[in-house]
Amino acid sequence: MDRELVQKRMGSRLLFNSIFKFIFFCATLFGLAVLAILLYRILTQGLGWLDADFLQNFASRRPEEAGVKAALVGSLWLMAVVAPVSLILGVGTAVYLEEYAKKNRFNDFIKLNISNLAGVPSIVFGLLGLTVFVRQLALGRSVLAAGLTMSLLILPVIVVAAQEAIRSVPKELREASLGMGATKWQTIKNVVLPAAIPGILTGSILALSRAVGETAPLVVVGIPTFIAYLPTGVLDSFTVLPMQIYNWTSRPQADFQSVAAAGIIVLLAFLILMNSIAVFIRNKFQKRY
Repeated sequence: MDRELVQKRMGSRLLFNSIFKFIFFCATLFGLAVLAILLYRILTQGLGWLDADFLQNFASRRPEEAGVKAALVGSLWLMAVVAPVSLILGVGTAVYLEEYAKKNRFNDFIKLNISNLAGVPSIVFGLLGLTVFVRQLALGRSVLAAGLTMSLLILPVIVVAAQEAIRSVPKELREASLGMGATKWQTIKNVVLPAAIPGILTGSILALSRAVGETAPLVVVGIPTFIAYLPTGVLDSFTVLPMQIYNWTSRPQADFQSVAAAGIIVLLAFLILMNSIAVFIRNKFQKRY
């Protein structure tokens, strides 16, 4: 009797397992199918417009003469500001909260609010950047103003990811370093941070990818969509790939839709290249620690 009951329960558990396995497989398949359709549409529509002239030309009112040179260089300038500012501030904040800050309610309140900031709509950060950087600090619609605004946008994500990575480092490593006579900072610099780099970079990759593809904060800050020159410094005006693509998709001419698809291909290639470099660095450190 007990044996039959056990077999019946095992059978029901195996059935539920098969059902949920099928549901999860269908969910994965649906996501891959949507991604494949999207890529097929973009590639078939934009590859015909993607050539050397498209990468070397500035924006134009004629679709056959339009290019992404200014937007591509502007995206590189933006990342040159966002990456160091957000990584230095984000990792530094995480190190302080996890290694130096006392365990009390005030610091717990700070950690909770940092986590909540990661879910704030991006347009709110755009309003903050417009008020503080563009108007009060008089930076205008410059690379620096936009870079600082996007840094604020992704900073909470990097802080939370770095906190989790630092927290996951075994305490034995810290204790061994301190037992050998190292100071707290030497332990953090030589033991904790190298061991936490794979986790920190994983969150940073996702955060920087979001910064590259975001448009709403830049629209609020007032970054122009049409520029026919290259920035020469962080105080110059500029535009980025998402803004340029947005400009093309809003035009009534049908050919600009194909030009926008070609711009999306360039943006995807830029993201893949940036992520590949970061993944390579992460994997290199992952093998060492």
